[in-house]
This record gives sequence, structure tokens and C-alpha cells, in this order.
Amino acid sequence: MRKLIIFSIAATALLVSSCNTVAGVGRDAESAGKAVSKAAKK
Repeated sequence: MRKLIIFSIAATALLVSSCNTVAGVGRDAESAGKAVSKAAKK
């Protein structure tokens, strides 16, 4: 039972950290897209 609890906590921590990482990548891609759009307009 104790191993199951530890595994659940570890899995939850990984999911939370991966969500933050995916969100950060999305923001980076969005800002890169805006920079390309601005350069194309010039």
C-alpha cells in the first residue's frame, strides 16, 4: 500500500511538471511565430 501511495505522488508530480513544460513551449512557439510575422510584414 505504501508503494502505491509513493508511486501515485511521483506520477502526479511528473504530470504537473510536464503540464508546465508544455505550456512554456506553447508560449515560446507563440512568441516565435509573432516575431516571424513581424519580420514578414517588414
